[in-house]
Amino acid sequence: MPSIDVSHSGSSTATTDVLHLRRGGTSVVLALTSPPSIVHWGEDLGDADAVTLHGLATAAIPQRVSGGQDVTPVLSILPTPAHGWLGTPGVEGHRGDGGISARWTLTNVDAGTAHARILLADDEAGLAATVELEIGASGLFQQRITLRNSGRETYTVQRLAPTFPLPWDATELLDTTGRHLRERAPQRHSLPFGTYLRESRRGRPGADATLLLTAGRPGFGFESGRAHAIHVAWSGNHTLLAERVPTGEAFLAGGELYAPGEISLAPGGSITTPWVIGSWGDGLNELSWRFHEALRARPQHPSRPRPITLNTWEAVYFDHRIERLTALADAAAAVGVERFVLDDGWFHGRRDDTAGLGDWTVDTGVYPRGLHPLVHHVRGLGMEFGLWVEPEMVNPDSDLAREHPEWLLRARLNLPPSARQQQVLDLAHPDAYAHIATRLHALLDEYPIAYLKWDHNRDLVEAGSGPGGGSHVHAHTLALYRLLDELKAQHPGLEIESCASGGARVDLGILDRTDRIWTSDCLDPLERLDIQRYTGLIVPPEMMGAHLTSQTVHSTARVTDPDLSAAVAVLSHFGIERDLTTVDDAERERIAAWVAFAKRVRPLVAHGRVVHVDGVEPGIDVRGVVAADAASAVFTITQAATSAAYPAGRVRMPYLDPDRRYRVRLATPAGERADAGQSALTWAQDGVTLTGRQLSVVGVRPPVQYPGHAVVVELTAQD
Repeated sequence: MPSIDVSHSGSSTATTDVLHLRRGGTSVVLALTSPPSIVHWGEDLGDADAVTLHGLATAAIPQRVSGGQDVTPVLSILPTPAHGWLGTPGVEGHRGDGGISARWTLTNVDAGTAHARILLADDEAGLAATVELEIGASGLFQQRITLRNSGRETYTVQRLAPTFPLPWDATELLDTTGRHLRERAPQRHSLPFGTYLRESRRGRPGADATLLLTAGRPGFGFESGRAHAIHVAWSGNHTLLAERVPTGEAFLAGGELYAPGEISLAPGGSITTPWVIGSWGDGLNELSWRFHEALRARPQHPSRPRPITLNTWEAVYFDHRIERLTALADAAAAVGVERFVLDDGWFHGRRDDTAGLGDWTVDTGVYPRGLHPLVHHVRGLGMEFGLWVEPEMVNPDSDLAREHPEWLLRARLNLPPSARQQQVLDLAHPDAYAHIATRLHALLDEYPIAYLKWDHNRDLVEAGSGPGGGSHVHAHTLALYRLLDELKAQHPGLEIESCASGGARVDLGILDRTDRIWTSDCLDPLERLDIQRYTGLIVPPEMMGAHLTSQTVHSTARVTDPDLSAAVAVLSHFGIERDLTTVDDAERERIAAWVAFAKRVRPLVAHGRVVHVDGVEPGIDVRGVVAADAASAVFTITQAATSAAYPAGRVRMPYLDPDRRYRVRLATPAGERADAGQSALTWAQDGVTLTGRQLSVVGVRPPVQYPGHAVVVELTAQD
């Protein structure tokens, strides 16, 4: 990388040098002051020359105003009060002797066309910082900061968070909240002057965490309205904020949330933040595509077709009789399942959820010959074998907890409040880590396990290193990452699912090391519509587990149409979560038809662009996946509730090639099971040919459907 010599110590108004980073339709312009500030993040500004870039930076300098400072402060990449910044700082900390101030001098910049490494120092404070900025091929803009203690005394870090400037008209916020069985519930707010703060203190992101904090023009939707968003790629405690200050600055910031005293830097020590990743787009669809393209471009991204998966939990729960499991495997293979996952209940002492966690050996009382007979049977049917584990958790009623109580996370002599009758193992404890790693390696060495469903069923409460000790959330999270990396390295081809009471640990830190997430423990297809929509803002569909469930849904007791369940799941990583041994022949044929359809469309799901359609009549949901070359697409039309119009008005199918002709037909795999009136819908009888522009602008009449039903529409370019 070329190095820019920075010998001056300019004020916040200096614009001696300007840096323009560009890639993937995104521009980031930095004024290289001390410290630098981001003048623009968003739409590509083209081949701007030095004169106009200098002019852009100059035009961003605010003037002095009455009642203010002699030099009006601007938002920098690492703002502090010593530069006059009175908003939320980018770095906070202290020493034992009380040193709190940091005033940065820019010392060096190493930069390329789409990345920069900026070095800052404060010799008086004894601190140095390196800010890394990168634009990926899809236009994602990510930052992280390394803070080094160059002083003589320990420095305790309280806050360290990159900043992302917002356009001044980004005055509406979108984030999500939720709970177990209802993750990713959207909520919108205005962004007035002041701070909007979201924090997770659960030791994992949590079911109520927001994957993105998004700010945009009022009324922005999925198809239109400029929006900017950031995500913290970290699986522990984290913070996200949006702020608007009276000096004309608005920004997003995020990073790891440090507990008091958790990060203390000895002289020469350093801490690096997680990557904080920003995306923008004209609408949330475009914003999300940048994340999907970036994940799909990783060398470790799953490349083979996503196996149709059957998970045993809602089929057998803790009833692990071998004859029942082999019969379930036979039924799964008969409908086309490719991966059979044995869920909770297989290990020592685990006859219910009150005991056994931590004792990761096969329960010989249930499996006298180990798992070998079941694994042999499953693989003999042509399916992969997967296994549920929860390595970070411990039941007090377990051999491990009785023998090693010192391995449990706690801050006091008493254990933290119990949840799900379990406590948390301190993976940062070397002996605890070695024990769990040894047991997992032994299982993977003994059995041909292709897949681990890695669960994490409780929050980390008072997660200390021992009585009177400090927080171990940071250390535990790093140890988890190390363990996942170690398992992947030593067992090539192993796939791992991140499950945490469903979707309570979904972030790009864990997804860097896993192959899919369990989107939610709720399989009710109507509840899943929003859960999958907002999880999918970051997670590409082929990494989101979504299963066809029982007609009476386990989590809501709602009686649901199996075709609805399948239609909602088919545009994700498709699977089954029900007892197939109890279905009749007709139902088995329906399920097999959906499995075959899921296999047919999974290349499209794995490589296409996810589309959510705005402007649809309330009660109707329209979403789809459009091929990257726009040669094909699949949309689902779901009647979630009754509509005001009867029959409903037309629905659009956007993002197709406007000048190509498409054959449009109903393709619901269950066959000709049409609701009343569908057979009379003229275009649905034999299909219809329309241009991409016509489908995007005008659309088609959807079939009349009862609430809780869905159809699949398949579009094929007529070339």
